[in-house]
Amino acid sequence: MCFRVGRTATCALTAILFAASTAVSARAETFINVLTGGTSGVYYPLGVALSKIYGEKIPDVRTQVQSTKASVENLNLLQKGRGEIGFALGDSVKLAWEGNAEAGFPQKLDKLRAIAAIYPNYIQIVASKDSGVKSFQDLKGKGLSVGAPKSGTELNARAIFGALNMSYDDLGKTEYLPFSESVELIKNRQLDATLQSAGLGVASIRDLAASVPIQMVAVPAEVAEKLGAPYVAAEIPAGTYDGQTEAVPTLAVRNILVTHSGVSDEIAYQMTKQLFENLPDMVAAHKAAAAIKLDTATKGVPVPLHPGAERYYKEKGLLP
Repeated sequence: MCFRVGRTATCALTAILFAASTAVSARAETFINVLTGGTSGVYYPLGVALSKIYGEKIPDVRTQVQSTKASVENLNLLQKGRGEIGFALGDSVKLAWEGNAEAGFPQKLDKLRAIAAIYPNYIQIVASKDSGVKSFQDLKGKGLSVGAPKSGTELNARAIFGALNMSYDDLGKTEYLPFSESVELIKNRQLDATLQSAGLGVASIRDLAASVPIQMVAVPAEVAEKLGAPYVAAEIPAGTYDGQTEAVPTLAVRNILVTHSGVSDEIAYQMTKQLFENLPDMVAAHKAAAAIKLDTATKGVPVPLHPGAERYYKEKGLLP
């Protein structure tokens, strides 16, 4: 708009202000939505830390953290362009790339691109002492929460049951609940056990162990051999949770930070670079991040790396 008094100068000033505001708006349009998981899991606090790092270190971006049902939902959202980066289990990423309908992917999610392989998730099965559950076979006839429907955790549960020639039909009750809700039912003696795929020291199990006596349940090492990659034999160290006096054999699956092909090379480059240049902030958010290592970031990734991530790894000498 122009005014009669000093019209030329006023018009010029208005044009300058409009141009400046337009430039600011354009710079602020780059948006990074970080897809995580339930608030009592490990994905969420790490996602909050990642969002803060990106907001402070990448010029002219706005960030947001979205709590989701984790792996399967995150991958489907990324395929639709409704997030810029998300956490997901390696086996879920593999199934998404293949288009496994039973796992929650009706078609191949061909837009997925990897940023980095990060820390491993440990399959952690915990029961109340009162339940009498001491081994995986003891779960027969008992109540178990296997995670939210078609979540990465629930896909892990199905795989383990299959490897041990068991099914959910062997349980007395099967619940499909997020971590925190599963724990509340155990505290209230409405459920015997919960299977949770998460980083060591996950808040939900720490909460349970601080509230009632617990029994960690081992997953036999031969299950890892039977299932193969991306599953590997692992161990939950003694003392990870209150009352856990011995190390517990289990399985682990590496997590992947995933983006999609619609994210620009520069933003993907910056998301990769700032992750690895600010790892202490990630570890401060959750100790599981201590297992994130640059030298393993490109290993065992079941989808193509984003070109922006490739650029960073080439600069670091990890790729030719």
